[in-house]
Amino acid sequence: MPRPAGIGSVKPVNWAYDRAPMIIYWELTTACALACRHCRATAQPEPAPGELSTSEALALLDDITRFGTPAPHVIMTGGDPMRRGDLDELIRGANDRGLGVSLAPAVTPLLSKQRMAEMKALNVQAMSLSLDGSVAEHHDGVRQVPGTFDATLAALAQANEVGIPVQINTLITDQTVHDLDAMYELLTHYEIMQWSLFFLISVGRGAQLTEMSPGDAERTLIEWGQRAHDAPFRIKTTEAMQYRRITAQRLLRAGKTREEIENSKASRGFGIRDGNGIVFVSHLGEVMPSGFLPTSVGNVRERSLVELYRDTELMKALRRPEEFKGSCGVCEFNRWCGGSRARAAAWTGDPLESDPLCPYVPRSMRGHDRREPSLV
Repeated sequence: MPRPAGIGSVKPVNWAYDRAPMIIYWELTTACALACRHCRATAQPEPAPGELSTSEALALLDDITRFGTPAPHVIMTGGDPMRRGDLDELIRGANDRGLGVSLAPAVTPLLSKQRMAEMKALNVQAMSLSLDGSVAEHHDGVRQVPGTFDATLAALAQANEVGIPVQINTLITDQTVHDLDAMYELLTHYEIMQWSLFFLISVGRGAQLTEMSPGDAERTLIEWGQRAHDAPFRIKTTEAMQYRRITAQRLLRAGKTREEIENSKASRGFGIRDGNGIVFVSHLGEVMPSGFLPTSVGNVRERSLVELYRDTELMKALRRPEEFKGSCGVCEFNRWCGGSRARAAAWTGDPLESDPLCPYVPRSMRGHDRREPSLV
């Protein structure tokens, strides 16, 4: 999603977001007209009982301001946030409190050009759209609703016309990775600010799909890291934090120092991961490290989001990468990367375990006969 104010600035040396998250993903509802095969929320046609009321939602916005300055950026997601009848009121409420807002809507008839223009007028800073294939057969097969591919491209063109910056999210699985070249070519014909390659986490409906192997994922990340230099838009990853390690390795081999890397634009996003710079609030008010790490640390109906993020044991543990288990705990890149805590939890049941998608062997774990020159 979009880059909130300050995200591109120089990060603190410890890369820990103890005071406040950079981004709050707020699931306004699980109601959605789509039935995507990888849906984290297991969205449904109608709103679920117990969603935060308008007054509770506005109270949550009040609470978010207690994080201080700079304030987190709020991404209103779902389900489909367009299904909330009070969406405009919540956006205005965030603006009145000095909070930046972006949207992650579903592509349905509710996402009309007029509605996007209204979102622009409400000062929505950016919007994300999901595009999971270069042709209708691929995309609609994931989204489970015929015509969604054409509707998504139409929505992207309309967003360009009304002037809302767009991030495109693309699901990466063993079955979809071969379409990335064609996807890239397609996206070069539109104006987008960022292309996010989302490496599948097997939660929700996503458990029905197949993640890439570590070796294939590494090769994919290396390739697109190299191609990102010439891309007309920024390329980032979601739940593939080793992309940062690969970037750092490339820069170190080119002669950059650690300090130069940390102070460069290449470090944008370094350190951010589930529970460290990111927090998720569900439609019921449950607070989790991320939507892909659905372990609740409490509910905003009972306790301040600020306290739940700063003080609960799981959240604090997720901000101490040197105490992670296995290779992630001893990796010389763990402050910059830290691995996917959501994938570790999905595969092992322990969010502090090593990320099973990363094949990198840390320097301290290599045998003497296999030791490579130090990169850091």
